[in-house]
Amino acid sequence: MTAEQVREALRDVLDPELGINVLDLGLVYAVDVQDGQVRVTMTMTSPACPLGESLTAEAEAAIRRSVPGVTAVTVELVWDPPWQPAMMSEATRTKLGWSS
Repeated sequence: MTAEQVREALRDVLDPELGINVLDLGLVYAVDVQDGQVRVTMTMTSPACPLGESLTAEAEAAIRRSVPGVTAVTVELVWDPPWQPAMMSEATRTKLGWSS
């Protein structure tokens, strides 16, 4: 099991308002994999976002479903550093009309 496999699994977790995955939105800050244990550090676009609990549960489910060998998953929601549009992939910024 690798961090890349976990990142690929997270591509299945979509922001329901935008229909874009959490990885391309830049919401995933870190993926750590060690001895079958996965730790994901992620954020939301705003601390007021009502989807935090839902998206973290979806992230955990996607990892457990798609990555063989996982024994434990922790998804931590953080607010520092605050999310900014520049954290999105270039393709996502272009799709949303936020390219410079």
